[in-house]
Amino acid sequence: MTQSSSILLKGDSTDTVAEFFEYAVCSILYQRGVYPAEQFEAKKAFGISVQVVKDLGLKAYLKDVFTYFTSWLKTGTLQKTVLVIMGAKSGEVLERWSFDVSVAGGTEVEGTTTGRIESDRERKTLQEIQAIIRQITASVTFLPLLEETCSIDLLAYTDKDAAVPDACEESDARIIPDGANVQLRSFSTAMHKVEAVVSYKQDL
Repeated sequence: MTQSSSILLKGDSTDTVAEFFEYAVCSILYQRGVYPAEQFEAKKAFGISVQVVKDLGLKAYLKDVFTYFTSWLKTGTLQKTVLVIMGAKSGEVLERWSFDVSVAGGTEVEGTTTGRIESDRERKTLQEIQAIIRQITASVTFLPLLEETCSIDLLAYTDKDAAVPDACEESDARIIPDGANVQLRSFSTAMHKVEAVVSYKQDL
């Protein structure tokens, strides 16, 4: 196991997926200019430099949401998370970043090779996560410029029996009519697979 993977992928599959959601969302908000650049700061995560939120209000909001996401991941009831970017005044959905979560149901391998197999899996997971973060960084090259002030919503799709906090409320899917879709990379851990897609309003 490399030093970077042993540090950055510590903990179980749930920790890795939850950490990815946090850095992916922060990277999107920064790269798409949803909030001013001074509200972010650079941090090393998953072996690469990422931007994280430092604005206290936004940071508190995201912390609460990611706490819910992590709880649902632990119970296996989280199916999908969606970051919606919309016009602050118009309310029109401009971008929809969707992350589908499935339980891969990994099995343990007996024998002396288990440690090496786990090491190889973690190294591959690290590389896959790096690839998605880099795609998010490169998204400015193909996504339309966000020319209006924007706001965000974070959606979660869960099983019907999932415990939902009172702070959460029902929402529609925020689908973009006739929107364009770009399939991003996916990553897998021992227990989860995450697939990413960004949908956006086309300039017609």
